[in-house]
Parts: sequence; C-alpha cells; structure tokens
Amino acid sequence: MNTESDVDLGTQAKRPDASLGELFSAMTSELGTLFRQEVELAKTEVKAEAKKAGQAGAMFAAAGVGALLALTFLSAGLAWLLDQTMNTALAFTLVGVLWVVVAAVLVTVGRKRLAQIETLPETKQSIKEDVEWAKAQKS
Repeated sequence: MNTESDVDLGTQAKRPDASLGELFSAMTSELGTLFRQEVELAKTEVKAEAKKAGQAGAMFAAAGVGALLALTFLSAGLAWLLDQTMNTALAFTLVGVLWVVVAAVLVTVGRKRLAQIETLPETKQSIKEDVEWAKAQKS
C-alpha cells in the first residue's frame, strides 16, 4: 500500500485543479517574466563590456596621440643626431623603423585588451538554463 511519503513528488501534478488554459496562461506569464529578466541581464552585461571596450579604445587613441607626438619630435631630433655620423637618408630610415616597432608593440597591447572582452557570458549561461527549464516544463 502506498503512503503519501512513498509517492514520488516529481510525478505529482503541481496544480491538479487548474485547467489547461490556466496552466498555459501561467506558463506564458512566467516565460514573459523570464524574457524580461534576460533582457535586463543582457543590458547590464552590455554596459559593462562596452565600458571595457571604451577603455581599450581610449588606450588606442592615447597610443596614437603619443606615437604621433613622439614620432614628430624625437624622430626629427634623432635623425639629425644620426645625420652627423651617417648618410641623411639612412639616418631618417633607421628612425622610421624604430617607430614602426613602437607602434607594433602598442597595437599588440590594444589587441590583448580587446581579447579580454567577453560577450555576455552570464546571459548566455542563463539562456541555456532557461532553455533547459522550458524543456522540463514541456515534459
């Protein structure tokens, strides 16, 4: 004889007195709430990631301004200094190569910053969980 403690609660109807329409309405309402929560989570994550992207962009801009100023003043001074010991064209070429290396390093740092940006990790995980929940509700 089955007692109430022997019955598997996972197979028991949660709302046995509710009609199919009421159950569908409740599920639709829950899905709407869930969707709104997911949109809010996505907005929050996008703001955080946009801030990181803005910081990386600012680093690129600062690197560009710094490179331009350095390229202008230091290149001219160094090339004139080297011009005293070698051909003028060679002196200016060596200075140009130096600043190409500097620019490459700055671009590498900027790319690393961009690579650290994750696109909505919590939202992706939450949506996966929601899909699993919805599948469980169907069965």
